[in-house]
Amino acid sequence: MSRPRPSRLSLLLADVDGTLVTHDKVLTERATRAVRALRGRGVRFAITSGRPPRGMAMLIEPLALDLPIAGFNGGLFVAPDMSVIEGHTLEAEAARHAASVIRDHGLDLWVYAGTDWLLRDPGAPHVAREQWTVKFPPKVTADLDSALDHAAKLVGISDDLDLVARCEGAVQQALGSAASAARSQPYYLDVTHPQANKGGVAEWLSRHLGIPEGEIATIGDQPNDVLMFRRSGFAIAMGNASPEVQAQADAVTASYDDEGFARAVERFFLDGAPA
Repeated sequence: MSRPRPSRLSLLLADVDGTLVTHDKVLTERATRAVRALRGRGVRFAITSGRPPRGMAMLIEPLALDLPIAGFNGGLFVAPDMSVIEGHTLEAEAARHAASVIRDHGLDLWVYAGTDWLLRDPGAPHVAREQWTVKFPPKVTADLDSALDHAAKLVGISDDLDLVARCEGAVQQALGSAASAARSQPYYLDVTHPQANKGGVAEWLSRHLGIPEGEIATIGDQPNDVLMFRRSGFAIAMGNASPEVQAQADAVTASYDDEGFARAVERFFLDGAPA
């Protein structure tokens, strides 16, 4: 997009994985200082992720988060004390249809319903790493279908990245406006309520905080972050983002393993000074 930075930015909305934290899911001290310095310039800070809200709880204290947290890509908004503000679950028919397409493509299926993360095989790819990331274990069950009646998010998982991309297109075509389907990582396909997407998060925060969308900056690295890029006044892509995602942003920062988040805050909000 390559729009110039607006003269006034009142909120920075950040993705978490691949953006705010490193490849090893570490929140660096420099990133923490950057958020503190951001507030010192009168700019508010919020986060959104495909993670469940409780999977972001470890970020609340170090970042002194004081705004609603958007989990499940906007499927569930919670206060910093984890009390629910607003939520969107998939229609049961849409959830069942999406689960069928995911299975037909040979992807593993996870279901998030209520506060539970449900799956069939705890030894499947990415389960152990996800558990370490979100800091709570999944519930193992042979019956995922019963949870589809009240699911906040489905995830299709595979290390065949081309297969995940094809499945994304197939779910989008099959469900149309009945769900939002986008990759949150090259190996994760997230399926949520149609209003539960990161563009909707930017719109929701704009409305609830009384901040015009043109005064919101966004930063992210994945295709599902592009929707919030489009609902903000200034969009920053991470250096680890694909060329396609970078092309949808107004600026590109360094990689998440090279303090890309902190560098972006310093460059665009702190006059280039280290936080």
